[in-house]
Amino acid sequence: MAKPNYSFAKRQRDLAKEQKKEEKLQRKKATAEEEAAALTPDTEGDVAADVDVDAPKDQTPDA
Repeated sequence: MAKPNYSFAKRQRDLAKEQKKEEKLQRKKATAEEEAAALTPDTEGDVAADVDVDAPKDQTPDA
C-alpha cells in the first residue's frame, strides 16, 4: 500500500486557499469600482444644482 503524500495535500489546500482569497479580493475591488462609478455622476449633478439654487440672480439693493 502506498503512503499518503501529506505535503502534496497541504500544497493543494494552500493553493485553493490562495485562489479563493484572490477571487474575493477581485470581487471586492469590482464592487468598490461599481459603487464609485455610480456615485460620481450623481454627485456632480447635485453640486451643479446646488450652485444654481444658492446663487440668487434678481436681488435689488435697498439703497
